[in-house]
Amino acid sequence: QVRLVESGGGMVQAGSSLRLSCAASGRTDSYYLMGWFRQARGTEREFVAAVSWDGGSTTYEDSVKGRFTISRDMAENTIYLQMNSLKPEDTAVYYCAAGRTHYLFRSSRDYGWWGQGTQVTVSS
Repeated sequence: QVRLVESGGGMVQAGSSLRLSCAASGRTDSYYLMGWFRQARGTEREFVAAVSWDGGSTTYEDSVKGRFTISRDMAENTIYLQMNSLKPEDTAVYYCAAGRTHYLFRSSRDYGWWGQGTQVTVSS
């Protein structure tokens, strides 16, 4: 069992930056893919970014490439999402997720553990 706790959300103006954190606890001794998803009001949850179990590989959704950076601190069992040049369309609840796999999956079906979410609101 893995417990995920997100932090770092908030309300900012367009063009600003935020850094989200996700701390994992519990059975973190196994290998875990970790990622970020987001869900805007009235829409389905969508993939944002993921980092492989060893931190060596990353993948991003096209609309955030070049603006968002996912990273992983293995010692602290924490992942981060640095979000720069934020846009109003980035407004959503952001969820941290973990999946027990060596592969870099982008589908929510491949993640078995989820955090409670943190709200990010970007005003124009």
